[in-house]
Amino acid sequence: MSVPLIGIVPLWDEQKDSLWMLPGYMECVKQAGGLPVMLPLASDMSLITVIARIVDGVLFAGGQDISPDLYGQKNSGLCNEICKERDDMETVLFSEVVLNMDKPAFGICRGLQLFNAVLGGTLYQDIPSQLDGATRVDHRQKTPMTGTCHTVIISAGSPLSALLATGKIEVNSSHHQGIHKPSDKLSAMAVAEDGLIEAACMPGKDFVWAVQWHPEYTPHEASSRKLFGAFVEAAAGRMHTG
Repeated sequence: MSVPLIGIVPLWDEQKDSLWMLPGYMECVKQAGGLPVMLPLASDMSLITVIARIVDGVLFAGGQDISPDLYGQKNSGLCNEICKERDDMETVLFSEVVLNMDKPAFGICRGLQLFNAVLGGTLYQDIPSQLDGATRVDHRQKTPMTGTCHTVIISAGSPLSALLATGKIEVNSSHHQGIHKPSDKLSAMAVAEDGLIEAACMPGKDFVWAVQWHPEYTPHEASSRKLFGAFVEAAAGRMHTG
């Protein structure tokens, strides 16, 4: 029996000059019924075209900060490590495979920020120093990521509300950047108590969702299983539509 193939954008370790992958991404996709495959780090259109023919959905994983160049700003000096290769690959992958070919996409942490930047939004380069009231919410927990650290308020009537059937959940968190000006092509589905957007989707697309937290670390949580399940289900549906 065929299963949807989920291409996962690779993680990059500059010090070790290596590509790698957190097992949680793989396990959550498998648990949801998909076949996870780590993609090569490449933005060449000939390779992206091949990837597009093979995958049924794309998972945009967490990782380094996104270059402010991508959303028309200068680096204020508040950014951490940037991986230009990932910025380049994900921009092409999102534009060509997700937008042009309408294949399902799920963004996690950096993935949410990438979607917003590519679609014309902007980011906080450093939440602690740029977002009023950010000290009320622990966006970068020091406890293990398998636990939770703050509340996310889910927008009533949103697709996320329909999926999770609740108005709020507790999530983990590990980021210092986030959405500042949201793209008008995205619809916010959840916010933190300081107002930071924690989940968004792209109306008109079958499944282009992203969350700021890390469900790959919490497969024991019902919300994590439902998120990966909805993504893989959308990818499975794409297998039958070409």
